[in-house]
Amino acid sequence: MQKDHTVFDLIRKEQDRQESGIELIASENFASRQVIEAMGTALTNKYAEGLPGKRYYGGCEVIDEIENIARDRAKELFGAGWVNVQPHSGAQANAAVMLACLNAGDKILGFDLSHGGHLTHGSSVNFSGKLYQPSFYGVERETGVIDYDRVESIATKEQPKMIICGASAYSREWDYEGLRAIADRVGAILLADIAHPAGLIARGLLDDPLEYCHIVTTTTHKTLRGPRGGMIMLREDFENPFGLKTPKGVVRKMSSLLDSGVFPGTQGGPLEHVIASKAVAFGEALSDEYMQYVIQVKKNAAVMAKRFMDKGYHVISGGTDNHLMLIDLRSKGEVTGRDAENALVKADITINKNMVPFDTRSPFVTSGIRVGTAAVTTRGMKEAEMERIVDLIDDVLLNIDNESKIEEVRNEVNSWMKNFPLYK
Repeated sequence: MQKDHTVFDLIRKEQDRQESGIELIASENFASRQVIEAMGTALTNKYAEGLPGKRYYGGCEVIDEIENIARDRAKELFGAGWVNVQPHSGAQANAAVMLACLNAGDKILGFDLSHGGHLTHGSSVNFSGKLYQPSFYGVERETGVIDYDRVESIATKEQPKMIICGASAYSREWDYEGLRAIADRVGAILLADIAHPAGLIARGLLDDPLEYCHIVTTTTHKTLRGPRGGMIMLREDFENPFGLKTPKGVVRKMSSLLDSGVFPGTQGGPLEHVIASKAVAFGEALSDEYMQYVIQVKKNAAVMAKRFMDKGYHVISGGTDNHLMLIDLRSKGEVTGRDAENALVKADITINKNMVPFDTRSPFVTSGIRVGTAAVTTRGMKEAEMERIVDLIDDVLLNIDNESKIEEVRNEVNSWMKNFPLYK
């Protein structure tokens, strides 16, 4: 068979784009060569429905070993007693959890998407908002942080069967202990979706949700720096609170419900080439080198947030505890999130437009941008580079209609990034 030059030329073009620009999308990162190599292997050929030792296909002996390595490393990394590494994405992990724990029409309480939550936490355009009855909590207008007394008030009124914490654009720590107390008072399952800060949580730089939350989901990319995928975790297995039984009358453990929620509930065959890549990434995340990396991610975010504020930008909540920040551009005039994203992309600085709390613009326009430091830290950048990046962003946004100035910034970015090669 002839090589497909059309597709591979585009792959090379995308790699060049990534290497020549500054990547600041908070949900993106750069996986290592070995993480990428593990995905492009013969494992992609194998069907393996079921779990290690309990497959519906023959020939899974080697696959079982690889998946068990991924599970064991994930347990060690997060201090979990049980994991399922098969979800294809964080959204799939959340779908499996909800299928396992809820019935159609049950109430859920999630973090409002427009305040920094996620589609799968109850958005009306998502399965979570279509299959279940969502209500929401958010941040306070004055502080940009969550008021947990208000969360308790909403939970008491709505009596949800599940409370969801975690976010895609919230820069502060979560009170998992307080949320568990609320969940216990209303008889709800507490689900923590830690897709964004998972790497910082794994290495102890942020509080551990497994200590208090019934169930924890995550992606395996973002700050974990692995392949695109998802995972579900429990600190310890426990008897499900709904009394659901097998046909033989045995009460099912939560791990059994969750396994069934993944397969056959929401997925067919697991992506064993991606699971192998997850195993490699988890091994990397257990290393001393990775520990130094996540420490630097957090330092870089704090410096970047301060630099933005020093230049007059409104960083929601006044700073960050993790790897990201949400910036309300209304403090700098009439520039929209869409305008900012488009101009910065022309300068080879990649961010994403993002709604901010109490936004007056649509999700397609927005009043804000979301910025994260995971990817630039992977390239070896430190505090001084964060300040320079903010200066470049400010140059573009102050000259958003000046094509020659934007081109000047782009040339500077492209030249600068040669000092931080992705793959040495």
